[in-house]
Amino acid sequence: MEPVAIVGVGMTEMRRERKADGYADLVYEATRKALDDAGMEIAEVDNVITVSNDFFDGRTISSMAVQDACGSFDKNVSTVEGDGTFGAAYGLMRILSGSFGTTLVCVHHKGSESQMPLITNAMFDPLYERFLGIEAVSSSALQARAYMEKYGITEEQCALVSVKNHRNAFANPVAQLPLELTVEQVLASPYIADPIKLLDCCPVSDGASAVILASEERAKKLAAKPVWVKGVAYCSDAYHLGDRDLSDVRALEEAARKAYAMAGIGDPAREVDLVELYDAFTYMELMWLEGLGFCARGEGGKLTASGDTAPGGRLPVNVSGGCLSGNPVLVAGLNRVIECVLQVRGDAGERQVDGVRTAVAHGINGPCGQSHCVWVLGGEK
Repeated sequence: MEPVAIVGVGMTEMRRERKADGYADLVYEATRKALDDAGMEIAEVDNVITVSNDFFDGRTISSMAVQDACGSFDKNVSTVEGDGTFGAAYGLMRILSGSFGTTLVCVHHKGSESQMPLITNAMFDPLYERFLGIEAVSSSALQARAYMEKYGITEEQCALVSVKNHRNAFANPVAQLPLELTVEQVLASPYIADPIKLLDCCPVSDGASAVILASEERAKKLAAKPVWVKGVAYCSDAYHLGDRDLSDVRALEEAARKAYAMAGIGDPAREVDLVELYDAFTYMELMWLEGLGFCARGEGGKLTASGDTAPGGRLPVNVSGGCLSGNPVLVAGLNRVIECVLQVRGDAGERQVDGVRTAVAHGINGPCGQSHCVWVLGGEK
C-alpha cells in the first residue's frame, strides 16, 4: 500500500446533552480542530467524507445537511452511513486511488435528540424480528449470555472493564463519564437486560470528530507529525442474528488478520503497544480482545483480570475511557482512531502511554458487531 498518513485530528467534548449545539455546530468544531491540528486551511482539503445516519438525525440525506459546516462547498464530497472507522477507510481509499492528496472525514451524532431504543429496534428485519421489541441493548444481552456461557466468562470479569475504563476517563478531558467505581458497585447496579447491568453500558452522548488523511507527498509539506496507516481491513458477518453464532468473532478475526498482514504484524500480542476498541458494553471488550488476537478464545476475562490491559500493563486497552465513558454512536469508532494517533504522536497528555510505536483502533457496524473495521497505525512508514 502506498504510504498514507493521518495528519490532523479533532474531537468535541462528549456530553449527555449539548443542547445549545446543533449538528452543524458540532461538525464545525471538530473540523476546525482537525484543520488547526494539521496546520491546514480548508482550501488545502481536496475532498470530504461525511458520516451520519438518517434515523439518528431525524432527517433524510443527513450527510448532506452538514456540508457547509465542514467546509465542503465546491469540493468533491461523498458520504458513508455507519461507524466513523468505515468512513475513514473510504477516505483512505480515495487517496490511494490517486485522485486526491488530502481527505477530510467528519462524523457526528446527538443521542440526546434520538430515541435510541426505537431507532435501534428499526435496524432489525421488519417482518421477522422487529415486532419482538429487540434493540441494541437486548440484542447485546443475547450475545453477552451466549459468550459468557460458552466460555465461562463471569459478571465480575465484565465489571473489571467498567472499573478500568471509567477510571481511565479521568485523564481524558473530552470524556463524558469518568467514575471511580468498584467491582461491587458495578455488580450491584440494576439489570438493564440480563446479564447486562447499568454500569456495563455506555452512556447516551452527543459529539463529533474529524480526521484529515494525506498522501505521502502532501504529508511531507505539512508541519504536523504524521501517523502512518500501516494496515486497514473490514469484514462483515450475517445480518440475521439467527444466522450466526453470537459468541463467534470470525468477522473480526478475518478483519484483524488482513490488517495485520498489511502491517507486517505476525504476533499482535507482542508487536502492538496499545489498543482502542469499541466497548459499548463491557463484555465486548473481552470478546473483541480475543477476536483481535491478543489472547485465546475465552481468555479475555483472564487477560483483563491480570491487569495487563490497564494503563501500566503489558497491553493498555481503552486508556481514553473507551465508549463506556462517552459514546456518540458513529463518532465512537473514529474517536478510537484519534486516540491511537495522539498516543503514537506522544500527544495524549496525562494518559500518554510510554513508548507507543504501533497502535490498533477498532470500530463496529450493525447489531452485535456484525461488521468490524480494524486500523493499525504507527509512527514510521
